[in-house]
Amino acid sequence: MSKNPYKEFSISSWAIDNKMTVYVIMAIILFLGAFAYYSMPREAFPEIIETKIYVSSVNPGNSAEDVEKFITEPLEEEFKDVGGVKEITSTTLQDYSIIIVEFEENVEIPVAKQLVKDKVDQVKSETTWPTLTNGAKVEPNVFDLNFSEEMPILNINLTGDYPVQQLKEYGEYLQDKIELLPQIKEATIRGAEEKEVEIAVDIYKMTASQVSFDNIINAVKGENNTISGGNIITNGVQKNIRITGEIESPKELENVVVKKDDGIIFLKDIADIKFKEKDPTTYAREYGEPVVMLDVKKRAGKNMIEAVEQIKKIVAEEQENYLPKSLHISLSNDQSIKTENQVNDLVNNIIFGVLLVVIVLMFFLGFRNALFVGFAIPLSMLMSLFILSSLGFTLNTMVLFGLVMGLGMLVDNGIVVVENVYTLMSEGMSPRKAAKQGMGEIAWPIIASTATTLAAFFPLGLWPGMIGKFMIYFPITLSVVLSSS
Repeated sequence: MSKNPYKEFSISSWAIDNKMTVYVIMAIILFLGAFAYYSMPREAFPEIIETKIYVSSVNPGNSAEDVEKFITEPLEEEFKDVGGVKEITSTTLQDYSIIIVEFEENVEIPVAKQLVKDKVDQVKSETTWPTLTNGAKVEPNVFDLNFSEEMPILNINLTGDYPVQQLKEYGEYLQDKIELLPQIKEATIRGAEEKEVEIAVDIYKMTASQVSFDNIINAVKGENNTISGGNIITNGVQKNIRITGEIESPKELENVVVKKDDGIIFLKDIADIKFKEKDPTTYAREYGEPVVMLDVKKRAGKNMIEAVEQIKKIVAEEQENYLPKSLHISLSNDQSIKTENQVNDLVNNIIFGVLLVVIVLMFFLGFRNALFVGFAIPLSMLMSLFILSSLGFTLNTMVLFGLVMGLGMLVDNGIVVVENVYTLMSEGMSPRKAAKQGMGEIAWPIIASTATTLAAFFPLGLWPGMIGKFMIYFPITLSVVLSSS
């Protein structure tokens, strides 16, 4: 009894028998893939989030030894009891302490942050926790860092024949407009400092007048104060009375009385009062010339190119409608240009690769067969983009590299199928039957071959640490591409 050699693969046979449904599915894939391509956020590299929580504490006027004894060590002892902690490192300086708590990769950042905050609150409640000069307790700052949100994507430079503070006001106006964009995390100003009141005390006049620093501090505190004056009831409504005493102009400080014994001594008698900029903490230069600069930072996972385009639109509109014509605004450090060029180059490589594959296949399979195989490549790519977009991936270097890598692998299966089908047709089998049997004979070998290819890249997804988080996009992308084929 001879064995029936006729084989079919149920999925491919169904597709052959229902070609109209397949056409509709192909149209849907084309539409969803194109939509995913244009809607996916563009980034140079994938977003990597470290499982590290930072705890910084400032205690002015204390040595590094005291800060370590009363702040760093008590916090470290409590952090050791937190579950999921991988490593604790700390740095203690004069007036300052920073502790880095690294968690295991399976611990989510919000959970880790809350665990650390709970321990900080527990340590703060102890009586040995240090206090500031005003009686308040030292308040540690607990935060996490997302480096993709810390790197500026664009610098906006403001120059012109204006004082620095006027340029700063224009910068703050643009800052308010830009920070309203959903893609933007913050826009910080560099090259212009806040103003402060400086009381430059003459030590010799202080000594002659027998005035201490405490006398000056307490006098300024007492005069610069708003207090409650009680409540009154008007028409059955209880209202609060406020006695405002806050100083609105630095000039008012000159007449503050610092001592009344043996005659009244005003602050202006022993000190010079100036309203000046703080000591510079940031510097901004454009071609060596000082400017007021806005550092624009985007939110994680948002489209950088779209964000920069909207910022440029805002700047152009405000220059036209609000800002003076003599104010010069320039843009620098535009990361969207680099990202866009990088993405476009890799996309062009994919398109060029498809054309080369089709041309090469023409020499071996003929023009018609080469088109059949070549058409499967963009269809698989678009389907992959839709799946990757659904998984929340961005269009970055690692994803595009995975797409390019899968480009050549996509062709292999198509070549085998087309060649087998045409071999059966040359033996006198009808096209429909040849297509069904040709696919049925090699379906499982192709699936096994694809599975072995995926297995070779599987270990990349198990790479631990920061490198593993960066590399995992490659095997996932390759798996999606090959599975889509």
